[in-house]
Amino acid sequence: MTRAPVLTFTDRGIYCPDGDFHIDPWRPVARALITHGHSDHARWGHGKYLCTHQALPVIRHRLGDITASGIAYGEARRIGSVTVSFHPAGHVPGSAQIRIERAGEVWVVSGDYKVEPDGLAEAFEPIRCHTFITECTFGLPVFRWQPQAQVMAEISAWWAANAAEGRISVLAGYSFGKAQRLIAGVAPQGPILTHGAVEEINQILRAQGYALPATTRVTAEVSAKSHPGALVIAPPSALGTPWLRRFGQPDEAFASGWMALRGIRRRRGLGNGFVVSDHADWQGLNDAISATGCESVFATHGYTTPFRRWLEEQGYNAGIVSTEYGEEAEETAEVTEP
Repeated sequence: MTRAPVLTFTDRGIYCPDGDFHIDPWRPVARALITHGHSDHARWGHGKYLCTHQALPVIRHRLGDITASGIAYGEARRIGSVTVSFHPAGHVPGSAQIRIERAGEVWVVSGDYKVEPDGLAEAFEPIRCHTFITECTFGLPVFRWQPQAQVMAEISAWWAANAAEGRISVLAGYSFGKAQRLIAGVAPQGPILTHGAVEEINQILRAQGYALPATTRVTAEVSAKSHPGALVIAPPSALGTPWLRRFGQPDEAFASGWMALRGIRRRRGLGNGFVVSDHADWQGLNDAISATGCESVFATHGYTTPFRRWLEEQGYNAGIVSTEYGEEAEETAEVTEP
């Protein structure tokens, strides 16, 4: 008799019948295992939450009063008739892949991940498995990232040129993960100012022991006059808004993997765009999948159809999982800081 799969795909999210839990569900469920704290993966309304100890403070900050507990990376826990464990995904601090084992059969749900260590998030750890559920946000050959050191040097040079003219540099990046990676990675050219949404996450991560340089939260007293030549780190939704008026005529830029596409950069009206992604590029996706030794792959959220075809050409049993994951909601959130 053929056994039922370890994981199934429902209208609430990825479900494990033998453990009676969901992974990153997008509709309310009784028990949710969460890969990381971005709003498209950690949503409000579940009965109980389980995530890594490192992810828990940000998730509590974002979701408020929830019933949640943490688990150490690599710790095996029995839930129903399966054993689960969380392993570093390299996406943002605290992010994890979730491994599920039943009677020797292993499935891994990647969540979001990147394979290049960034010096802040826990470095990606390949997990051997039979079936791998992988994101493929950037699952086309056109997406190939430059080494982080090279991109950070480009950002630092841009900031230095603006600072030499006494001009403010505004760099947009998601308030959790991307923003802190930028803050930690750039070479200091002057003060670093932060939007409130970014600074709140900074404080949470600093309290956990993550090493971040000193930053100053933007308040009503902070302006181009008080901090000439500063670098401002803000969510993407802050670009082109009245919130930026205090900085005169700043030079605005966006740090995102989507900056690899010239059309998107033009539509945003940006003179500067830096290709910095917290997701794996084409080569990273292929390397990660190969390292699992898996036979079957399910692709989710991204270029799923072409990526599935590519995987089948490489000899994998490949499928597509339809999910409601996508860009972090803050990209289009309203900016209400003073």
